[in-house]
Amino acid sequence: MAGPNTEHMIEEIRANVRSGDRLKARLVLAHIGEVDERTQNRLVYEMSRGQPSFSVPLLCYLLSDHPTLADSLSAIRELLFSSLIAYPEQINGFLLSADISDKTPIIQLVGEMKYEHATSALLELIDTVHDEALILLIIETLGDIGDPQAINTLTDYLYAANREMILAAVRALGQVGTPTAMHRLAERMGTDNEIDFKILSIFAEVQDQVSLDKLNDTLRSHYAHMRTFAKQELITIGPKSVPLLIENLRHHDQDFLIHSLNVLGEIGDESAVKPIRKLLESEPRDANVRFAAYEALALLPLRKGAYTLTAGLSDAEEHVCIAAARAIEKNYSDIIVAGLKNLLRSDDDEAHHITKIIVDAQVDRLFLSLAREDFFLEMALAYLPRTHRDIRAHYAGLLRKAGFAEAAAKILGEQETTIRPKVVAVDDSRMILNIYKATLHELGYEPVLFEFPGSALDWLRLEKPLLVLTDLNMPEITGIQLTEKIREIYPAKILPIIMVTTQNEAMDNEAARTAGVNRILHKPFSAASLKAAMADELR
Repeated sequence: MAGPNTEHMIEEIRANVRSGDRLKARLVLAHIGEVDERTQNRLVYEMSRGQPSFSVPLLCYLLSDHPTLADSLSAIRELLFSSLIAYPEQINGFLLSADISDKTPIIQLVGEMKYEHATSALLELIDTVHDEALILLIIETLGDIGDPQAINTLTDYLYAANREMILAAVRALGQVGTPTAMHRLAERMGTDNEIDFKILSIFAEVQDQVSLDKLNDTLRSHYAHMRTFAKQELITIGPKSVPLLIENLRHHDQDFLIHSLNVLGEIGDESAVKPIRKLLESEPRDANVRFAAYEALALLPLRKGAYTLTAGLSDAEEHVCIAAARAIEKNYSDIIVAGLKNLLRSDDDEAHHITKIIVDAQVDRLFLSLAREDFFLEMALAYLPRTHRDIRAHYAGLLRKAGFAEAAAKILGEQETTIRPKVVAVDDSRMILNIYKATLHELGYEPVLFEFPGSALDWLRLEKPLLVLTDLNMPEITGIQLTEKIREIYPAKILPIIMVTTQNEAMDNEAARTAGVNRILHKPFSAASLKAAMADELR
């Protein structure tokens, strides 16, 4: 059976172009797949010589009804795009035309062009279509255009029954990026973690005042992973978020204060020093707040008044004392050393306590300055032989290098032969890990310390300790997520897990117990409180 007459088809298309008869041209093009490639190209070329009102609907027809041909014949898409770019004033008419059944190529081009004048037509079109794929494309295109005129319609899709549409609307409003769009996204938060994460990521990118306010407010979230995410984003944003965080220090919500102090310390902006010191002057009742304040100051430069940090060495909580020692080390000065020497000369209980703190905090510059005084060195040598072998080795090397060979020999003492049961401690604060090392050793255990939860998991897959201690708020993997992963390896009866945290949030506590935590212990812990909690779980 003979195929179509190619010359007749070309002549027919030419006649259709002259008369503007799109219906007859479409009947000819229905057979375009039956002819050779050369004829196909000629047909498309002749058709494209017509007015856009003639050629654009036919080019769209070829793209939708002959997708295989469209893939091999690039001229179809190129001619459509060149026609639309040449006559942008006709785009809205094509978007709303009943003669074009599949408007996908036009919508795609509008998005690539970021053609703002098409917004009103797209908004009208989205109200009339029912195809979910096309609705998704329009939402994405409205985002590409970024016209605030689309905010109300995009907001409606934040509450669609289709999850894919919700996420597309979230992204689109993020691309619009106005304060109103950010408000709408903020209102959508609170019912779905994945959606909330997407919205918080957008806030971190946009960084307008609304976005910063919402990220900051997320530090109050009932969910640890949301707080952790917000903290990391605020740290990444840096100095721009500092004024908000400083304002947080006026609040009385202890957890909110602690998270704000953590972020301020990590950002390291000098403007935070004065408000943090002012907070400490008000003598916060919560030891965790005091600890977080000194921990932040240990990361910040104090240009003057650093001697006031010595007050922290006499705090009732040992954790706070160690944080204060680290802050002093960061802001070391001869004035501070002179003041400390006066405190230590008394050789009383407070002097021995401060000596212990300086040793446990591993503040080397401060230690060496004081070690030149016999009264301090004598107290340090009385305490050091009882510390963990790593601490002894550290100070022995430090003293030997500084010319105190005799003192270094006294530190090492006899080599311990007792095998201690291993206890794993996981915390993203190196200061807390130092405290764990000293405390667990004091209690008769061998501390196995991890700053990164992923490393702890790798170790736990190979070895089983007596017990695991984990923080709650950690980046990348929270204490709850870590517990869930540990429970895939060891059941609760085989390996107890104690979550040690500053938080006392009902949702966090419930989530921790659901994940498989045996007990929750609140910071700051002492040797006595840690011993009691561990004893209860190991009975």
